[in-house]
Amino acid sequence: MIDVLIVGGGPAGLSAALMLGRCRRSVLVCDLRQPRNRRSLALHGYLTRDGIAPAEFNELGRRELPAYGVEMRTVGVTGARPRKDHYRVALADGSEERARFLLIATGVVDSVPAIAGFEECYGRTLFHCPYCDGWEVRDQRLAAFGQGQHLAGLALGLKTWSRDVVACTNGTRLEPRLRKRLAANGVTVRTERIARLEHDNGALNGIAFAGGSTLPRDAVFFTTGQHPQSDLAIKLGCTLTSRGTVKTGTQCDTNVPRLFVVGDASRDAQFVVVAAAEGVKAAVAINKALQSEELS
Repeated sequence: MIDVLIVGGGPAGLSAALMLGRCRRSVLVCDLRQPRNRRSLALHGYLTRDGIAPAEFNELGRRELPAYGVEMRTVGVTGARPRKDHYRVALADGSEERARFLLIATGVVDSVPAIAGFEECYGRTLFHCPYCDGWEVRDQRLAAFGQGQHLAGLALGLKTWSRDVVACTNGTRLEPRLRKRLAANGVTVRTERIARLEHDNGALNGIAFAGGSTLPRDAVFFTTGQHPQSDLAIKLGCTLTSRGTVKTGTQCDTNVPRLFVVGDASRDAQFVVVAAAEGVKAAVAINKALQSEELS
């Protein structure tokens, strides 16, 4: 039996694995290598690693784990059955592992709109986080895409990075009070349905509306929701927040015994640096729980 099985090998999972390995715990990391930011050219806001490609960042992390005996497998986790003092974890290759604790770090998947050009621009000139990518498009022609209060908040937030911001509702209604506030802050509202994003290999040129007009833009930020990349935590009975993420305690613990959730799938501050920090917090909490079971 291993001490901890970690589902997901992004910044959160790798960070937890590193700390648990240093605690001399037996750790298995199962990861499909499909992180949320795999299409991004660079990650930002991580001290000493600002601007590094996400794939390179994760590879650097993986290289540090073997020295501490951490095992990594490129395999998915299909299910887990709780027992009194451990989990029986089913892997996609048909094998099974027993683990005293389970840590889920699979992150979330953005709900990218099914509009022509969105997939091609995603990660290049179409983004979900101004804090992550706003600097790179500062002072350019920006658009916010979404609905209601979330759209208004995103559009107003983008004013930090550019004076030229347009809010696009894609045919949905925007409350008069929101329109009034946007107008007061210099944000134009376009309510027409969007036909496509016009681009050159992901480099945005403009937003083409169904009515035939085109709005020249350099980048789009969207707020259209997200969902957990894995439903394992839900199947195990974890309580969810109103945003659809797993509700966790201060140590990334959940309402399910011996189950921890870290990274984007848990809290609402979805940054690589925060995910890595949560991994460490969970690792320390798990190690202390193991110590309490081992020591008299």
